[in-house]
Amino acid sequence: MEQAAGLRHAAGMVEQVDPWRGRGAVTNPPNRFERLALAPDEAADPVEARAPRTEFLRDRSASVIARNDSPDVPFDASLNPYRGCEHGCAYCYARPTHEYLGFSSGLDFETRILVKEDAPELLRRELASRNWRPQPLALSGVTDAYQPIERTLRLTRRCLEVLAECRNPVSIVTKNALVARDIDLLAELARHHAASVCLSISTLDAGLAARLEPRASLPALRLATLEKLARAGIPAGVLVAPIIPGLTESEGLAILKAAGEAGATFAGKVVLRLPHAVEDLFDAWLTQHAPLRRERVRAGLRELRGGALDQGSFGARMRGEGPAADRLDRMFEIGCRRAGLNRGGPTLSVRAFRRPPGAQLELLPVEP
Repeated sequence: MEQAAGLRHAAGMVEQVDPWRGRGAVTNPPNRFERLALAPDEAADPVEARAPRTEFLRDRSASVIARNDSPDVPFDASLNPYRGCEHGCAYCYARPTHEYLGFSSGLDFETRILVKEDAPELLRRELASRNWRPQPLALSGVTDAYQPIERTLRLTRRCLEVLAECRNPVSIVTKNALVARDIDLLAELARHHAASVCLSISTLDAGLAARLEPRASLPALRLATLEKLARAGIPAGVLVAPIIPGLTESEGLAILKAAGEAGATFAGKVVLRLPHAVEDLFDAWLTQHAPLRRERVRAGLRELRGGALDQGSFGARMRGEGPAADRLDRMFEIGCRRAGLNRGGPTLSVRAFRRPPGAQLELLPVEP
């Protein structure tokens, strides 16, 4: 894969810091699909080996809308302008997706970001096609569409411009206050009941968040963003995620209360998931940043996951199972009721959808 010349300067903008600061992963485990792995030369450059600078690579995907058929994910189509995520959340369930690209789930996931420079143009082409059945798009379903580089590249905003032009509904989940930059486009979509935004909050503790989600916006900024969205008439909600037993579980009621006071009208939750390499990556994070809580967290996960640390079966992977999962459900229901929040987001409408101007002409065959 080629590093985009137009993005090269962005990598140089990343400040070189100490080996752990600003990164969620502390290792770069082998790719489960590869027989060979490259080991960094710590003797030659110990800082770069353990905390490499961020690289931005050109993604030459020919399409930009992904399909989903999972029964426990509430969308069928999604749009991901970026692959990999510089937020570097230590627990991120999406980390193993980087292994399909030949990278590691660890530091590679947060330092080797693939950029779909043509995403807005590809999106416009797909919405113009007669094959597109108008439906809500999730932005994004895997990695955060408002991660730090979006401030410079503005790919997500350009995609929203296309969606606003076509009045195609969009639902956003993000950990970044940068989403407030696009209130003008989101408010226009919301006039047609075609937009909702959910801020994901796992903890209100700024110190813990800085270690757990090192390059995401701090919780107070996310709450302030909820308030801005609500004032603009955009349906705004909170996703309490991930709920980490023994670490953040006790904050659920407080997060829901704070979100309700900020103007959120709906809420969701997801229990911590540790698929594939994320299990060891998160355990390494606990050892490094919360060693006294490590065994409590692991015991809590086993209580939720039938004795294991992770559980991938549909219906249980998002909430867990057994008495511990039932207890979390009750806590969440009580918190939503007290905060005046609905479970689940608003129903988005496709009634105002329109093909991009000139779409019919673009579909006609060209005469020789």
